[in-house]
Amino acid sequence: MSDPLPLSRMLCFALYSASHAVQAGYKPLLDAMGLTYPQFLVLTLLWEQDDQPMLRLSAALQLDSNTLTPMLKRMEGAGLLTRRRDAEDERQVRLKLTPTGAALRDRAGDIPACLQAQSGRSLPELERLTVEITALRDRLRAAQT
Repeated sequence: MSDPLPLSRMLCFALYSASHAVQAGYKPLLDAMGLTYPQFLVLTLLWEQDDQPMLRLSAALQLDSNTLTPMLKRMEGAGLLTRRRDAEDERQVRLKLTPTGAALRDRAGDIPACLQAQSGRSLPELERLTVEITALRDRLRAAQT
C-alpha cells in the first residue's frame, strides 16, 4: 500500500482552495452590491440571456433545484428577479431580471478585471487555465456516469 499524497500535492485540494480564494477575492466587491457569489453567478447567466427557464440555470450552475430555489426566492424578495410559471408549460419556472437586477450589470462590469489583477496573470493565461479546468471538470463528470 502506498502512502497518500501530501495535501500540498493533491489536485483536489489545489482546486478546492483556489475556489475559496477566488470567492474571497470577489467577496468585498459583491458585498458592496449586496450579493453573494452564487447570486452573482445567477445574475451573470441572466445578464447573458434574460428570461430563462430555471432548469437551464440549474444545469449551467450544476446545482439542483433544491439548492437553487431558496436562493432564487431570496433574490426575488430582494427585487433582483421574478419567477413565474411558463405559459406553455406550467411545470417550468422562468426567471427574468427586474430593472434593479439588470442595473447591477453595470456595477459588476469591473469585477472580472479586479480578479485578474489580483491573480497577477494575463487575460490569455486565465482564459487558458479556464479552458483546462473546464475540460478536467467535464472529463471527471463523464467518468462518473
